[in-house]
Amino acid sequence: MATDTLKSTTGASGASAVRRLLLDNGALTALIALVIAMSALSGDFLTTDNLLNIGVQAAVTAILAFGVTFVIVSAGIDLSVGSVAALSATVLAWMATSQGVPVWIAVILAIATGIACGLVNGVLISYGKLPPFIATLAMLSVGRGLSLVISQGSPIAFPESVSHLGDTLGGWLPVPVLVMVVMGLITALILGRTYIGRSMYAIGGNEEAARLSGLRVKKQKLAIYALSGLFAAAAGIVLASRLSSAQPQAAQGYELDAIAAVVIGGASLAGGTGKASGTLIGALILAVLRNGLNLLSVSAFWQQVVIGVVIALAVLLDTLRRKAGATPVAAGAGAPGGRGKQAATYIIAAVVAAAVVGAMSFLHNGSSSSATKKVGLSLSTLNNPFFVQIKSGAQQEAKKLGVDLTVTDAQNDASQQANQLQNFTSSGLGSIIVNPVDSDAAGPAVRSANKAGIPVVGVDRGVNKADTAALVASDNIAGGKLGAKAMAEKLGGKGKIVILQGLAGTSASRERGAGFAEGLKAYPGIEVVARQPADFDRTKGLDVMTNLLQAHPDIQGVFAENDEMALGAVKALGSKAGTSVSVIGFDGEPDGLKAVKDGTMYASVAQQPKELGRIAVENALNAAEGKTVEKTVMVPVKVVTKENVAGFGG
Repeated sequence: MATDTLKSTTGASGASAVRRLLLDNGALTALIALVIAMSALSGDFLTTDNLLNIGVQAAVTAILAFGVTFVIVSAGIDLSVGSVAALSATVLAWMATSQGVPVWIAVILAIATGIACGLVNGVLISYGKLPPFIATLAMLSVGRGLSLVISQGSPIAFPESVSHLGDTLGGWLPVPVLVMVVMGLITALILGRTYIGRSMYAIGGNEEAARLSGLRVKKQKLAIYALSGLFAAAAGIVLASRLSSAQPQAAQGYELDAIAAVVIGGASLAGGTGKASGTLIGALILAVLRNGLNLLSVSAFWQQVVIGVVIALAVLLDTLRRKAGATPVAAGAGAPGGRGKQAATYIIAAVVAAAVVGAMSFLHNGSSSSATKKVGLSLSTLNNPFFVQIKSGAQQEAKKLGVDLTVTDAQNDASQQANQLQNFTSSGLGSIIVNPVDSDAAGPAVRSANKAGIPVVGVDRGVNKADTAALVASDNIAGGKLGAKAMAEKLGGKGKIVILQGLAGTSASRERGAGFAEGLKAYPGIEVVARQPADFDRTKGLDVMTNLLQAHPDIQGVFAENDEMALGAVKALGSKAGTSVSVIGFDGEPDGLKAVKDGTMYASVAQQPKELGRIAVENALNAAEGKTVEKTVMVPVKVVTKENVAGFGG
């Protein structure tokens, strides 16, 4: 009986120890499982180039997350880090180029900008008594707005000397990875070895107790949010260096990724726990997920679902861990030998992962397939029917030619597109098709494909400072001029109009707007009474047009830089659309053409998106097979009105 009892107790103790080990190292366990799964599912995952890609893609999120770790450990939140990153990079680029400030001073000013934003957050929270959520949400809007004001909505070329931060050392080791490691070590040092670090844990554990024990909580919070701003500035500089330009719309939504990385890494939103190594693991998990799902051709929409599920599971694990009494201790605290045990855990995990991954690599060895007919297509967005039609045309042509086509959605994020292009390059595809979010920002990633000998075809928009085998596009400037001519002829050469502009910083918005402005010069009787951005979005087009009508109820025309905004304007105009107010859109998408047919829209400057996609795939395959392709393939645009809409095939 005694023997049986002893065995039972020992077994229970062993099971409890394993359970506690998994709970205490849940993020590390998840990372190992992900690496093993992706290695098994994709033969392209476990390559040196791809693993370095993962490091580069994790770098910006990790640096942001290190700063957010300080805030979350102290039971706060910072929603502004993405906007602060964009603002800091914009300040650097603007000061170094437009203002002629020496680069080293511009870098200092950029970092000072990040610290200043953090201090403002700290003042609002500590002395203004605003909840951290509200204070940092306000800074999110202010930072993004200032970035757009400084840049006038257009990307600013980054100084060459700073752009080297996005390069590699020795031709293989990415500098962003080195910066990430250095910032991680600094974070670990601050959390584990400094007074301010210990104060963070005390404030997060019990703010009132920390105050009563003599801590100057208000001043500590100023320092905590200033550190978050400093790390955000560093992340912004690294991101802009990768893209060779400061993008005013960069890092949108990155604050959520940063918070997710911290939580996935084991920190509690209730405060008092968290460590640098956990945050790094959390950022790597997000990067591995996105990289692996891209390689497996999983839809970008489903990727968001998967990442949301991972975040929910991470919070659930945190709840279970606290219930089980396995909450991680503060960095620098704990029983003697705790650090040695943690290091041993990491070493064992690395050995296990290496062994299993090596086995997966051996299994994938020898399984080769022709890369020539593998093509990657990176679209700027799939939230717009025009680009959905490009995708449709490309897929139809790929099926016809027997091409294995992988389509990704950059969601109008230049850095996300850079990641996707890097993933395509490391996968060794036969060719790549890119519809750039921004022509300058796509340059570095396309140059990497050039070095790897992979031909790149641009579709709808070109790529600057890189070699493309072909550009398949419509002439946006010519289309803008056609739109101006159609508007002037409809209004009899005079009248008041408003312009709905597209997403700030995109080449399509700049070119269409420039073409329309150029075309209007021939018609001095046409007066533009207002220009407002509606971001190529139908809902925003509705809201902006509704507001403009309050100030300008007597307008006779609306030019929108795409059909989606034009359709929003039609909704806002109501019965005026097509009667007293003429609306002209751009793209020739199905809903736009239907509105033209119904008479609510006067015209659409119609491209042929399906034809763009079809020709792009055809040229990509020819380039992969070494055949000669034309450097520029122009697909005609035309003004479609009610008179000729029936004969337009799209």
